[in-house]
Amino acid sequence: MIPRSVFTEEHDMFRDSVRKFMQREVQPHWEEWEEQGHISREAWLKAGEAGILCTHIPVEYGGSGVDFRYSAIAIEEQGYVFASGPGFSLHSDIVAPYILHYGNEEQKQKWLPKMCTGEVITAIAMTEPGTGSDLAGVRTTAVLDGDEYVINGSKTFITNGQLADLYIVVCKTDTTAGAKGVSLMLVEGNRAGFSRGKNLKKVGMKAQDTSELFFDNVRVPKENLLGQKNAGFIYLMQELAQERLSVAIIGAAAARACYDATVEYVKERKAFDKPIAAFQNTRFKLAEIRTELEVTQCYVDRCLELHCEGKLSIDAAASVKLWATEAQGRIIDECVQLHGGYGYMWEYPVARAWADSRVQRIYAGTSEIMKEIISRTI
Repeated sequence: MIPRSVFTEEHDMFRDSVRKFMQREVQPHWEEWEEQGHISREAWLKAGEAGILCTHIPVEYGGSGVDFRYSAIAIEEQGYVFASGPGFSLHSDIVAPYILHYGNEEQKQKWLPKMCTGEVITAIAMTEPGTGSDLAGVRTTAVLDGDEYVINGSKTFITNGQLADLYIVVCKTDTTAGAKGVSLMLVEGNRAGFSRGKNLKKVGMKAQDTSELFFDNVRVPKENLLGQKNAGFIYLMQELAQERLSVAIIGAAAARACYDATVEYVKERKAFDKPIAAFQNTRFKLAEIRTELEVTQCYVDRCLELHCEGKLSIDAAASVKLWATEAQGRIIDECVQLHGGYGYMWEYPVARAWADSRVQRIYAGTSEIMKEIISRTI
């Protein structure tokens, strides 16, 4: 593989510690977590203790204050052990930035330190049963009543939905203003009127809790408004670039893990009295996969560099998300094919990765939405 110049020796040291954590604290529990539909709270606390959560959060709020490359390493190492369940990245790289960038000092001091330790698990509630990528069309409302907002509505497909202690809820505070009427609310999981629906049964990512959420006259103090009223849509657009880059990083890592597992498999598996790797078709397929994987990794790494420099544009983030997730789907499908019938057996990592990968082209904006965003700049 092409050497990756995006990381320094300090990053490599962090990678080694994260890799050991994933091998020690995640891999051994995987089957148990898939059966119960979520990882343990203990794993969250151990991740916090290991310094894996919210690495980019400033030291004064409990983080390490390092650049986003450390987050990328945590994402990659989780992908290399085929662990799609822990919602660490959503918590650290998607939810935490909203509180850091738009929260007031009291909100930052209250939530960020406990998010860094894993004591508080978070989620962001965007998607609704009737709205997917159309965030301006959300119907959940937050109406000011005295010193409190009253929230009504429902959400679905919410990662960390069952375990979360705190939710950022995308609401309409002005139902007549479209995108200009969207606000973000902090809602604690123990609020009266708030309930979690069933843990949704998905095609893949079976160890990740993904839930429906219901808000029935949920009252929160007006101080739970995150940022400015009716500015939520702008905040969402500003943060989506990092979210989409994170998805691209996941895609490249998952594809790499499947490639490595497939190379090992074809060298051991025999057909017609010789290893599958000895057949020209196998060698040519692996050559194609490795080439596409290297192209994808170089592209992702360049976008990672741009993001760390504050130069990753919205359309560039859409492009890398589109490319990496589509490539992930192609590569993993080929890896399943090279495994033959065993590639369809759940006990084999490539089978789980195949099921896990499909949603990558859907969440954080579908591939079609990515194309729409890119096309607007042409």
